[in-house]
Amino acid sequence: MSTRLAGLDRLLRLALRRDRVILPASVLGLVLLSVGSAQATLALFPDDASAVAGLADVVGNPAVVAMYGPISAADADALAVFKTVMMGAVLVAVLAVVLVRRHTRTEEEEGRLELVGAGAVGRWAPLAAAVVVALLGVVAASGLSALGLVALGMDPAGSLAFGVAWATAGLAWVGITATAVQLASTTRGAGGLAFGALGAAFVLRAAADSVDGGVVHALGWLSPLGWSGRVEPYGRDRAWVLLLGLGVLVVGVAAGLAVLGRRDLGAGVLPPRLGPARAARRLSGPVALVARLATGTVVGWVVGMLVGGVVLGSLLGAVGDLTANPAMARFLEALGGSAGTIEDVYLASETRFLAVAVAAAGVALVLRLGAAERSGIGESVLSTGTSRLRWYAAHVLVAVLATTLFLVVVGATVGLVGARASSTAPGFWAALGAFVSTLPAVWVLVGVAALLVGARPRTAPLAWGLLLVGFVVGELGPTMDLPGWLVDASPFAHLGQLPGGEFAALAAVVMTLLGAGLAAAGALAYDRRDVA
Repeated sequence: MSTRLAGLDRLLRLALRRDRVILPASVLGLVLLSVGSAQATLALFPDDASAVAGLADVVGNPAVVAMYGPISAADADALAVFKTVMMGAVLVAVLAVVLVRRHTRTEEEEGRLELVGAGAVGRWAPLAAAVVVALLGVVAASGLSALGLVALGMDPAGSLAFGVAWATAGLAWVGITATAVQLASTTRGAGGLAFGALGAAFVLRAAADSVDGGVVHALGWLSPLGWSGRVEPYGRDRAWVLLLGLGVLVVGVAAGLAVLGRRDLGAGVLPPRLGPARAARRLSGPVALVARLATGTVVGWVVGMLVGGVVLGSLLGAVGDLTANPAMARFLEALGGSAGTIEDVYLASETRFLAVAVAAAGVALVLRLGAAERSGIGESVLSTGTSRLRWYAAHVLVAVLATTLFLVVVGATVGLVGARASSTAPGFWAALGAFVSTLPAVWVLVGVAALLVGARPRTAPLAWGLLLVGFVVGELGPTMDLPGWLVDASPFAHLGQLPGGEFAALAAVVMTLLGAGLAAAGALAYDRRDVA
């Protein structure tokens, strides 16, 4: 055992040093999400009576229950964490997947693990170090969020249960990913297995929570994300559910170690799918190649935008009830402005949240340029006579086109579904225009990522930190009473108020030019620097 784990302490220090920005920023973002959201809700509904009167109809909507799960109790504390229990559990699971995959399969695919393995490092040490780092992230995000909720004056037992709900999902996906990175032979394949399991767990949980009782409802216990919801913070406070997540962690890590001892370095249990010997003519250019490599990701996001559009559009039928609650109306105005009807204001607030998610997809697509450079794919492409600028521009163009497609899909879906849900909902073109109008802010973040990966790829992960800061100060800043100058620093704070208000044409032009300028600067830097 000691031989297999030799060098664990040094690998752990190395992993923590590499994640010295990403890990604290991710944990801080999750804590701000849970505590900031709870603080904003409690400011509007300080007692149980006002909470029940204000949002009883909304939290009982079937589409809302499918998305966030049922509320655990009819009081202000339960309402304060209603949206963040499931949303945060998913994000903590994503953090676990990213950390385990980053320090195992990605290292192996890019050849660094072979170099490390040439030293006094045991066979199990890299996977063990990745699991420990991921657990630190999960425990820190869950524990600090629970402490933050206690600091707000919320029930300590319920706050602890909230942390347990997040930790349960995080532990489960640390174990699931520990196995996935051994089964797949590529980083993309490992991500597909882990994120596929996450999507399946969410769908199963949503279906189970959509019914009250019976066999279908009981199926929610088969989903690790369902376990997070069944903790019921500020309700039943089932802290013992954490044992289920711990069980998946132990089984997953044990299975991963067992597979690790039986496979060759660089290989996996599932063989990679080989393509044809000769590519089709349509794949002869860099844009076509980058688009082909991103097809799976783009299709997944399009499906997610369709589902999100259906849920958001159906909610417009219940938003009209919020006009009876002045506090809730003020809360929506803080997020989405005060122009137009309550449906317009609600949709304006939601467009910004989805714009942040789409910006994250755009950043991830641009950062594939750096991943291609590290894996050697970029070197192979550049050796064919393809210029650096064409290779760089292909990644930026695919990111721009993909983010445009995502917002068009969700905007059109909301417009079609919303018109059926409510006669006073924004029309098709109004909903589509509202989502498309957020593109300039998305492109600014894409431009920042392009500049970082073009100039200094080692600093590219900072794009995630800037995206997180932009989300917190731009979207949650008005509800957290942050200074106006700080809120204005986020591109998401200059999107105008659509639907219902006026399009911020000047801000859109400035942000579009800014995004283009950042991408152009990154292109110049990429053309001049050494490419690994």
